[in-house]
Amino acid sequence: MDTGLRAKIEFLSQPGAYAHAPAAVERIETHFAWVFIAGDLVYKLKKPFRFRGFDLTTLAARRANCELELALNRRLAPSVYLGVVPLCAQGTELVLHGPGAPVEWLVEMRRLPHELALDAIAAAGELPDARLRALVERLAAFYATAVRAPWDGAGYRAALVRDSAHYARELASPALRLDTMRVAALEARLTDYVAANAQLLDARVAAGRIVDSHGDLRPEHVFMTPEPQIIDCLEFSAELRLQDSAAEIAFLALECERLRLGTLPERLLALYCDACHDDVPPDLFAFYRARHALARALVAAWHLDEPLPAAAAAGWRARARWYLDAGLRGG
Repeated sequence: MDTGLRAKIEFLSQPGAYAHAPAAVERIETHFAWVFIAGDLVYKLKKPFRFRGFDLTTLAARRANCELELALNRRLAPSVYLGVVPLCAQGTELVLHGPGAPVEWLVEMRRLPHELALDAIAAAGELPDARLRALVERLAAFYATAVRAPWDGAGYRAALVRDSAHYARELASPALRLDTMRVAALEARLTDYVAANAQLLDARVAAGRIVDSHGDLRPEHVFMTPEPQIIDCLEFSAELRLQDSAAEIAFLALECERLRLGTLPERLLALYCDACHDDVPPDLFAFYRARHALARALVAAWHLDEPLPAAAAAGWRARARWYLDAGLRGG
């Protein structure tokens, strides 16, 4: 970390950096950013790094990424994402929202109560069907107006096969110490399904079901406010966001399953079919669930490239194995 970046992080970690004078600032480091929780507001500072073709090493690229994150997330959380704000230099001092030359750009958000996150509410057993239906209907309205994928059926099927092969190749790396036979078996299951169900998958494309989705629909990103707010979409890859709306709800169900949230996965799938007027065959939900399991195994495995304590590395390896097992055991 260079001294300029360290100075920005230290400045934003102090309550005095903010005009609304929060009592304290909580700093959280994620894979792509530092997040500063300052009272009722949250600020996200992008890390200046490259990651698998994703390049935020320039100030202009980080500003553009902040603006893209703002625009995309306002689709499902319009009251949360407030703007993109500059961190400016005034001589040797840093000022947020101030005059001077911008030296960084941050996404400004409203803070949402953690206790209203879907995972927290479901774990407490306080999620009646009416509240869950409000969430799924919010998603249904979003999918109805979302941008459609430019693929035809053949293009969609090719993308499904190509992505599965890519995930499996990375997961088969000896350094990850995963069961390569299980990785290959899961890839084969997915590839065989595509080959055997071309007509069904082509029909999904023809019906406009492949959309520019949220892309990272995990329970911790869903907040059950009076109008549900869904934050932290996948902003860095338009191609990865292009997926069947049924696949996205299958991903949410998979993540609820991993967190052992009771019957929530089954309830989500049933409500989706009703709200979206989409009679999804159970085997298609199972395919999408398995496909996301393979992708999430890779995301977990990426953490093993980092210099982690042994216990943390073991945790991420165990999570990758859980996903592989989930993908192989069906719906």
